[in-house]
Amino acid sequence: MKFKPIIIIAGEPNSVFFEIFLKIIKKNKFKSPIILVCSKKILVKQSKALRENIKFNQLKKNQIYSEKVKLSKFNLIDVKYDQSKTFQKISSDSNKYIKECFDIGLKIMKKGISKKFINGPISKKYFLKGKYKGITEYLAEKTNTKKYAMVIFNKKLSVSPITTHEPLKYVSIEINKRKIIEKVKVINDFWKKNFNQKPKIAITGLNPHCESVDKYNEDKKITIPAVKRLNSLKININGPFAADTIFTKSNRKKYDIIIGMYHDQVLTPIKTLFEYNAINVTVGLPFIRVSPDHGPNESMLGKKKSDITSLLNSIRFLDN
Repeated sequence: MKFKPIIIIAGEPNSVFFEIFLKIIKKNKFKSPIILVCSKKILVKQSKALRENIKFNQLKKNQIYSEKVKLSKFNLIDVKYDQSKTFQKISSDSNKYIKECFDIGLKIMKKGISKKFINGPISKKYFLKGKYKGITEYLAEKTNTKKYAMVIFNKKLSVSPITTHEPLKYVSIEINKRKIIEKVKVINDFWKKNFNQKPKIAITGLNPHCESVDKYNEDKKITIPAVKRLNSLKININGPFAADTIFTKSNRKKYDIIIGMYHDQVLTPIKTLFEYNAINVTVGLPFIRVSPDHGPNESMLGKKKSDITSLLNSIRFLDN
């Protein structure tokens, strides 16, 4: 098989994923075969509702984990789900179904059939139930990965938070020199392996203007020593920079990626700059995991108005 398949977990059944996916499959051609893991009934129901006549090759259970499996351009692994629960509000009713989809997808990755993994939007509130901060951490545990990072990727500029979905009151507790060094090294290695380049990296401070009214200043005690250590390892990183100015046009054009201390510090500006034209990449896993940079958005379910850009870019990112 010249091109390894892209494994796609549909995610939350009561989301805009199927609408977006069907629009993409109808209008775009990809080099890599796609294996969608989801409920066949939901896919067919959504296809009819959207009047999208999509043909797919359903894989039998004994075919799923074989490297010799014959794939069409669009393939389906059916995971049973109570049809009566679709087109309803998101709840914990779908947890078992979502877990089974992930289990199947992860088994395919473990078998080495593919290194390309996409998941559709998941409700953190119901599926993760506070046990994990996000799907990034969920997949890290499932693959026994200790060193990883979340990157919101755009060709012009990417960002990464040192802490992910952490409540703001806990961020300063979670920030330390070791964590900064580990995440920057993982990101640097990813860029070298996948883009054949040493990325130009900027890192923000934790405090406004990298200053603190307290005697203990995290930027002086933690971030600056971490940057010095990374520089000694020949990693091209500068900072810490004030978060309120690093994203100005003259500053951001100097860097490939800006690393921040917490979620909204870097995700707010990147989404303001690119809106849906960015994707969420987990780096450091045994495979490349990508997801569209938006949630289930159940309020838009069935309205046929959802933006396809982020999921389309997710597939294109892995289509090689």
